[in-house]
Parts: sequence; structure tokens; C-alpha cells
Amino acid sequence: MGNFFPRWTNWLPLKLAIGVVFIVLGVAVALPYYATPKYTRVGYQPTQPVPFSHKIHVEQNGMDCRFCHSFGERSSHSNVPTNQVCFNCHGAGKGQIKLASPKLEPVRKAAETGDPIKWVKIHKAPDYVYFNHSAHLNRGISCVSCHGKVNEMEVVYHDQPQSMGWCLDCHRNPEKNLRPLTELTNLNYKPESLDRTAFYKSLLAKNSAADIAAEIPGGKGATVTDAASLATLAQKAYGEKVTQTEVGTQLKKHWNILPPQDCTACHR
Repeated sequence: MGNFFPRWTNWLPLKLAIGVVFIVLGVAVALPYYATPKYTRVGYQPTQPVPFSHKIHVEQNGMDCRFCHSFGERSSHSNVPTNQVCFNCHGAGKGQIKLASPKLEPVRKAAETGDPIKWVKIHKAPDYVYFNHSAHLNRGISCVSCHGKVNEMEVVYHDQPQSMGWCLDCHRNPEKNLRPLTELTNLNYKPESLDRTAFYKSLLAKNSAADIAAEIPGGKGATVTDAASLATLAQKAYGEKVTQTEVGTQLKKHWNILPPQDCTACHR
């Protein structure tokens, strides 16, 4: 009796096994990237009921983030503005800016009915994650660190992954993002634009000159008494222009910033 199966089927189990191995390896390689916030969230840009341009309001008109998002510095939650905030400028009365624009029909309708504008949420932490806006803002973490250059966005989109690993990167090295509180909502801030003497003068309000100098490379034990002498010392260590390393290191030390890195930091 002849063979029922052709000869090539002898290799079929081995080929199937090799194929399964490659499929499993492919899934294992793809999953860490394609199933993470870096891929699933970054770039998310929903259409909003009102075509609000942050570029026009912030970059061109100079509006501060806190004009609309007024609770960020005082609350764990940074609020979406109410319709009245929009109506203050675009409603009948004192403002009358683009009063008849068809794009603002949802604003006018909301004012008539009392119903809120149904903005589409872009950034949302899972229910099992605890995040406090005020704790970050009051210790020098700017809006731009988490939300990107919103002042350049015609339509706001999800700029950073805001994943657990992304948060931990900042908690491990917060000096990369720290800035003076006066620059929190300056989305175009660059450390080299700071006045070095004024920066050290602000630190002297709560710290001794010797302690500040100790955080400057080569400054431990240096004889310094005021902001000008600290600035001179820092210029020798960091160069002519103020650097982020300089600002971040000083603020981390003198604000005593020690971000938690264990599970209880976010999962409570």
C-alpha cells in the first residue's frame, strides 16, 4: 500500500513550529511599543465642538494658561473652562469679539440654554492613578512638560505619553524639568533667558549663600556672600549662559524636591 501523505508533509510539523515561534517573537517585540501610550495616545487630536485655537489665544494674544484653567495651582484637578469664561470675551456686552462668528454658535447656544459646552477630553489619567496638578505646578513643573507647546497648537493634541515609565523618568531626574515659578506658564521659556544674578537672589531668600554655592561644581567651601558672587561662581562652572542643569539642580536641592518612586506615589 502506497503512502497516504506526500513526502513533503514529513517536514510540516517542524515548519509549523518554526512559524509559531516567529509569530510569538513578533508579537512579543511589537506589543511593548504598539500597545503602550507612546503609540496609542501621542498624537490623539479629537475635533472639538468649538474650534478653539490655542495658538491665537496664547501665542498671538498673550493669554495666560490660568485664565481658562484657573484651578491648576490650587487643586489636584485642572479645570476645563466654563462657557461663561468664553462668553466674557465673545458674548454680548463688554467683549463683543467676533460676536456673530458661526464658529461660536455653540458658545451662544450654551449661554441661552445654560447647558455646558461638551468639550472632548484629551488628557485623562486612569481611575487607579492619583495625580495632583497643584503639587507639580507649585514645585516648578510647567504645563509644557506634560502637555507640550500648546501655545503653538491650532488644535490641541496629546503631546506626551504620560505613561508610568514616562512619569518615573521625571521622578528620577526632576531637575530636567524644574523651572522658577515665575516661568511656569511661559511656554517659550528657555533657561538661558534667565538673569543669573536675579535667580540666585531668589534662592537667597530661604537659603544661605554657602549652601547654594555647595551645589555649584567646585563651589563647596567657596567664600560667597551675595547673589552677585554666587552668579560669578556659577558662570565659571556652567558657562556664560544659564543652563537647565544649573537651574534644575539648585531648585531640586533648595526646594527639597524628593519625588517618590514607589507604587504608592500614584496608586493610592
